[in-house]
Amino acid sequence: MTSINSQSKLFQPLAIANGKITLKHRVVFAPLTRNRGTPYAESTPEKPNRVWIPNDLMAEQYAQRTTDGGLLISEAIPPSLEGNAMPGVPGLFIPEHAEGWKKVVDAVHAKGGYIYAQLWHSGRANIPHLTGTPTLSSSSTPWDDPNDYYSHPPPHSTTRVKLVDYPPHEMTVSKIKSTIQDFCNAAKMAMSAGFDGVEVHGANGYLPEQFLSSNINHRTDEYGGTPEKRCKFPLELMDELAKAVGEENLAIRLSPFGLFNQARSTQRLETWGHLCRELKANHPKLSYVSFIEPRFEQIYTEAEKQKFLDSWGLADISLSPFRKIFGETPFFSGGGWNDKNSWGVLESGDYDALLYGRYFISNPDLVERLRRGLPLTHYDRSRFYGPLEDNSAGYTDYPEYGKGAPN
Repeated sequence: MTSINSQSKLFQPLAIANGKITLKHRVVFAPLTRNRGTPYAESTPEKPNRVWIPNDLMAEQYAQRTTDGGLLISEAIPPSLEGNAMPGVPGLFIPEHAEGWKKVVDAVHAKGGYIYAQLWHSGRANIPHLTGTPTLSSSSTPWDDPNDYYSHPPPHSTTRVKLVDYPPHEMTVSKIKSTIQDFCNAAKMAMSAGFDGVEVHGANGYLPEQFLSSNINHRTDEYGGTPEKRCKFPLELMDELAKAVGEENLAIRLSPFGLFNQARSTQRLETWGHLCRELKANHPKLSYVSFIEPRFEQIYTEAEKQKFLDSWGLADISLSPFRKIFGETPFFSGGGWNDKNSWGVLESGDYDALLYGRYFISNPDLVERLRRGLPLTHYDRSRFYGPLEDNSAGYTDYPEYGKGAPN
C-alpha cells in the first residue's frame, strides 16, 4: 500500500547534534511518563521504597517504538531523589539506574534508533511523603488551587493529599548550585550508559519553569524579580550541562505559553524571549530545541486555552518568534499532532520535526502507519500511568497494524 504521505518532509533526513546524528525521518517519539519501573527495595510503612529501576519491560516498550534512524526521547528522569514526583519513575542517580537504562538504550540501538535522556526535576509539583525530602521550588509559593490533589496517594496509603497543604521550601543559592550539579551528574551518567544525548525538561511547570514563572518565583535576589533574572537558573543549568556533556549533545524542552502545574506567568514573550536569545548566543550548537504548541494544554481544551491567550493579548501567537531566534538550530514541535494535521507542516518551514506522544502509545508502528496512511489505534487513557497490577497492559500489548487484536 502506497500513500502520498510517504512524500512528506516528515520522512526526509534531519541532522541534529551539530551534524553528529542524521535522523532518517522526523517523526519523534515524545517523552512520556509511564511509571513502569521496578521497586529498588522492599517497601514497608516504616521504610517505604522511594527509588525505581528501569527493567526489561521498559526496554521492550521503547524497542517496539524504535525505527531505523528514528529519534526517541525518554520519559522524564529525575536526577535526584528529591526531584522525583511520581512512584514507578526510574531516575539516574545510582549505579543500578545506569545499568537499567543501558538495557533500554541497547534495545533502541539494536534496531538502529537514537535515544535522548530527558532530565526532569519536579520542584513543587510533589509531596514530601514520596521522596522523604523537603519539596523545593524557586520560592515558597503554595499551590494556587486549594482543591488540587497530588496524583497518587502517599506510600502505603489510599488517601490522596492536597498539594496546597505541603508548600515548597525556597531554594537557597547553595541548593540551586547543588541541584545543577545533580543534573550534571545524571547527564554524565546518561552518556556513560549510552544515551545519544540529554534533553532538559524546562516545560510544564516543573523546576526550571518555576523559576521562569512570575506567579511562582517571588525571589528578590539574582534569581528573580525581572524576566532576565528569572531566566538565571535555567541558563546556568544549561551552561553547566554543556560543560559536562558538550552542547552538541544537549537539548531543552520549553512551553512558553503553558499553564500546567499552575504556571500562570506574566511577561511571557519578554521572559522566554530573553531565555531563548541567551541560549542561542551561548550555545549555538545545541542538538535541537523542543517547544510545546501555544494552544495545546493537558488540562484545558483548545478553546479554553485560547481564552487565556486572548487575555494576555496574544490571540494570534505562534512559536515563530522562537523559531526566528534559534535560526538553524533544529526546532521540534509537540502538542496534538496526529494523522490528520501533520501534513504540510514541515514544508511550511515552521518546524523541523514533530513529536508524537499519545498515538505512539497505542501505535508502536506509528511511523509506518503515518507513512502508509493507515488508520491509528486509539489509546486507553486509563493505562497511561502506573504502577499497575499488570504493567504490560496498555504498555507493550498494542499490536502493529494487521497483527493481533483488530485495529
